[in-house]
Amino acid sequence: MVARPLTLDALRRYAVARTLFTPTTLPKAIERLGFVQADPIRAPARAQDLTLRHRVVDYRAGELERRYPRLTIEEDFFVNYGFLPRRTQALMHPRVPPQPWSAQRQRQAAEVLAFVREHGRVHPREVDAHFAHGKVRNWFGGSGNASTQLLDAMHYRGLLRIAGREGGVRLYAPREQTACPHTPEQALDALIEVIVRQYAPLPSASLGQLVGLLRGGVPQWPAQRTAALKRARERLPRVRIDGVDWLWPEDDQPGSARHAPDDAVRLLAPFDPIVWDRRRFELLWGWTYRFEAYTPAPKRVRGYYALPLLWRDQVIGWANLSQREGSLQAEFGHASGRAPRDAAFRRALDDELQRMAVFLGA
Repeated sequence: MVARPLTLDALRRYAVARTLFTPTTLPKAIERLGFVQADPIRAPARAQDLTLRHRVVDYRAGELERRYPRLTIEEDFFVNYGFLPRRTQALMHPRVPPQPWSAQRQRQAAEVLAFVREHGRVHPREVDAHFAHGKVRNWFGGSGNASTQLLDAMHYRGLLRIAGREGGVRLYAPREQTACPHTPEQALDALIEVIVRQYAPLPSASLGQLVGLLRGGVPQWPAQRTAALKRARERLPRVRIDGVDWLWPEDDQPGSARHAPDDAVRLLAPFDPIVWDRRRFELLWGWTYRFEAYTPAPKRVRGYYALPLLWRDQVIGWANLSQREGSLQAEFGHASGRAPRDAAFRRALDDELQRMAVFLGA
């Protein structure tokens, strides 16, 4: 039997089905996703919670933060900042930033590390009260505590880990220092595999973009990243459609009939794997989605925190949600200018808004 050639419609169904797997437990969902991007904005909830609610049974907003200390996951930088399995984080350490510390900075870090080891787990204000490092200018021009900046830098270098949060503030603990058992080539191949499994099917150019972002996770291997990208492009299955090369994991079957969409509406996080790659988004759904939280209000087209609206295997619009007096309020926009008129869509949308209300505790 001759296999039918892959089409953009088949890739669209595959893109939705492979990441919207049957909801499971929180640890298994994070393991299967490989990486959950984090964002602090709550509109109506943090991005990591909005991502996980579709993939974890009976998930509630804030559950990841509450359960984090008991899970074998870490907060760290990968291609962006977020949550990932501990063994994946280990592939990126010991991390060596391109700019070495001054002797004074090394001395301060050693003193803070001794303090954290003595106390086991610390809040930044404890470190600031003990050392009084003073104030520094933030990257966005504001003022912050130098101790907090140092703790962040120590976490990035792998000297500390995030042990949990208190009121949203990161708590720090010593990180066990272990040698990576893999060569840089082996580690990079494994990290790129996580990327591909997270965002497949992805255009070849998007894979290049993501491997470029991996410089934040492994700044110590700039030359090896280029070679690893070349190996991945040679190794991964591909198809060319309308001049675009699409890639996916070696054991996947993008054209499988198993990828038929269900009759569900889902409101997605702006950083959900389905919509994160804006290049892929426009190729698959034919319109441009942008995250506008940092866009001046007069220039916004879709809203401060517009959530892409997925109906079956089509992203047909967006919604801005808010809570007023304990009830959920929703405003919708549609890429075509109007909502689908069939009753099935209306029922599915009502179901999704009810699920969202329960998730938020509204």
